[in-house]
Amino acid sequence: MNIQPYIAQLLYRYQCVTVPGFGAFLTEIQSAQLIESSNSFFPPKKIISFNSQLQNNDGLLANHIAQAEKTSYEYAVSAIQFEVFNWKKMLQENGLFSLKNIGDFSLNADKNLIFKPFDQTNYLTNSFGLSGFVSPIVKREVFEKNIESLEENLVITLIPEKGKKTAYLKYAAVFVLGLGLTSAAVYPIYQQYVANETIIVEQSVQMKVQNKIQEATFFIENPIPAVTLTVKEEKMSYHIMAGAFREERNANKIFKQLSAQGFKARRIPQNKYGLYPVLYGSYTTFAEAEKDKKVIQKRFNPDAWILVESL
Repeated sequence: MNIQPYIAQLLYRYQCVTVPGFGAFLTEIQSAQLIESSNSFFPPKKIISFNSQLQNNDGLLANHIAQAEKTSYEYAVSAIQFEVFNWKKMLQENGLFSLKNIGDFSLNADKNLIFKPFDQTNYLTNSFGLSGFVSPIVKREVFEKNIESLEENLVITLIPEKGKKTAYLKYAAVFVLGLGLTSAAVYPIYQQYVANETIIVEQSVQMKVQNKIQEATFFIENPIPAVTLTVKEEKMSYHIMAGAFREERNANKIFKQLSAQGFKARRIPQNKYGLYPVLYGSYTTFAEAEKDKKVIQKRFNPDAWILVESL
């Protein structure tokens, strides 16, 4: 059985997909990017990494295969084990193998497993249909510099006219000077007039406003009923998974242990795979969940992972 398509399907929905006996594929959301050197824009995406230390069976992949193939959970586990055996055999014989739309595996000189993700597939559903593109360079003309250069080269030459026109120019100059003096004397009077009229209008408006306020205060016949505000409870969609158990008594046991250790542990209803999940706690943001997950992985459970689901 080729289990690669089922791994790819789960990568769209979860941050961690474990292949028992081989390792875990981890995803991290990367924001949209701009590469200035090439004027390239790329949408947000999920970056895939691989951790060969996480090999415990959390039931996610096996249950997904069992449901898709309409077979038993035990058969799905056996199919995964057989596929992992073939992967390891290819690594020993050829030194590499590939998972379509996921990435390439190879062994280095020290026989350590190296994973190179396939960048062409974006597993972030919010970016569905978006692709990278290259934008042409925007050229901006600096008009100010052009104007300055024109002003430097511009020369204005005044040539006085001779004869009778000179006398008319003198009279025109006297007239313009007189007009300027008259404007200088009249303008302050005009300003004072405008200010007085403005004050009168403002006082009239204020008086009308006060009258309306008094009417609104003392003569409201049909008051508006009081409004009751309902505060919507903030959803906690990010959960740190402690484990999923086939026996409910085991789930209860782990739940009590986590509660005694000081965790805000939760038990959620039996899932569609017949398992009873137990959570370390739930969070409103991914950042809060990621912060506590790292502490839990370091101190208590290296296999803890984040479930994104509205419960």
